[in-house]
Amino acid sequence: MDAGKMGFAPDTVIQELGWDEDVDDDLRGAIAKHTGNELVDGDVGEVVDGVILWWRDGDGDLAEGLMDALQDVAEGGFVWLLTPKVGREGHVSGADVGEAAPIAGLSVTTTSPAGEDWAVTKLSTHRR
Repeated sequence: MDAGKMGFAPDTVIQELGWDEDVDDDLRGAIAKHTGNELVDGDVGEVVDGVILWWRDGDGDLAEGLMDALQDVAEGGFVWLLTPKVGREGHVSGADVGEAAPIAGLSVTTTSPAGEDWAVTKLSTHRR
């Protein structure tokens, strides 16, 4: 898994939200290795360069989840929304993501596979 191709940059701090037993640990490790920093949790209390948000159908209102994810993100930062792939338990449709993102003030930039079970959608904060 190439975290650089997913848009992660070296020497950045990435916050992780929505962790559970089903997350892709190989992807988490690749992000930490590429950025040079361990992922930080939601209690960091500092500005971060971006957020990875693990989200499954049934986790609640996606737009609210995305707004919460923006709480600590620096201006011009990104949110990487990780959702189960089509056919996997907890799959979130692209239409749901496309509807929730603008409500949260985000734009969908790219969606691609992220490992065997997850898809990643990179969302831009538009330099608020």
